[in-house]
Amino acid sequence: MSKIILPEGYKPVLNLYDTQRAIEDIKRLFTDALCATLNLHRVSAPLFVEASTGLNDDLNGIERKVTFDLKDTGREAQVVQSLAKWKRQALRDYDFHVGKGLFCDMNAIRRDEELDNLHSVYVDQWDWEKVITSEDRTLDYLKATVRSIVSAVCATEMHLHAMFQQLMALPLHSPEVTFLTSQELEDLYPDLTPKERENAFVKEHGTTFLMQIGKTLRSGKPHDGRAPDYDDWDLNGDILFWNNTLGCSFELSSMGIRVTPESLDRQLTLAGCDDRRSLPFHKALLAGELPLTIGGGIGQSRLCMLLLGSAHIGEVQASVWDEDTRTKCAQAGIPLL
Repeated sequence: MSKIILPEGYKPVLNLYDTQRAIEDIKRLFTDALCATLNLHRVSAPLFVEASTGLNDDLNGIERKVTFDLKDTGREAQVVQSLAKWKRQALRDYDFHVGKGLFCDMNAIRRDEELDNLHSVYVDQWDWEKVITSEDRTLDYLKATVRSIVSAVCATEMHLHAMFQQLMALPLHSPEVTFLTSQELEDLYPDLTPKERENAFVKEHGTTFLMQIGKTLRSGKPHDGRAPDYDDWDLNGDILFWNNTLGCSFELSSMGIRVTPESLDRQLTLAGCDDRRSLPFHKALLAGELPLTIGGGIGQSRLCMLLLGSAHIGEVQASVWDEDTRTKCAQAGIPLL
């Protein structure tokens, strides 16, 4: 059994039937709010891609992908780990213009995920991507987009409280966002681990956007790993909320302004991933054939957890857990689906 938090005296705010109703409402309300504020349109997304395209997300570069061979083609396919790169190519292929974007329901299998309250082998998120101009590649534009997403989260939460009176016992999350870089966070708490730093800061400041994930800090290590071939490490970050049920910082979204040919070239070298330059996606990006974009992923089950005050992600999605986890959660009053 991996690390798991068992809140003392925990009891779900909603019963299982109402939880399922609330999950449906959250997904509908948030999708509508997100699309309205960012000008997004739904598109169909792949469950798997061919390995040779370079479209799959490599995450931290060490996770094993779920792979299988295709009988008719003889080529290898991979279940996606996210759609970070696929979306950018889709914007070009589907002829999206500046100011417009797409979103899709992304479902993935991450077989090496360390299971705990927030992590599951099954991943479900809203993947979104939007075409921007070179003038939009600024910190101000990034911050404005973050505020729009947080606003959509808080609007969804308020609607949900009006629909389910039991949820009014839960504190509302702040729509005000505090921005800081991973280096500023390290400077504030040099003796803490990255996760401990997030907990300390978000507990005090509430809703936070932690920027510049992936860059090497003065300590010689990055705050967290980030693939070199989608986010620009100078213009990215994580949206963090305070999770009152678990008493910890809670990452809802990883997002950022995407790499240009120049920043991709630099980051591939820094990450020791120069071998990717020959892959079709990377060749097209380095040649300037893909649009400039901003995008990210927003956890669907995570948002449901946050707004329902759930103690475990298994309360809002059906997945696979070890027996020790199931036993301990049952004893602690945490009903896993």
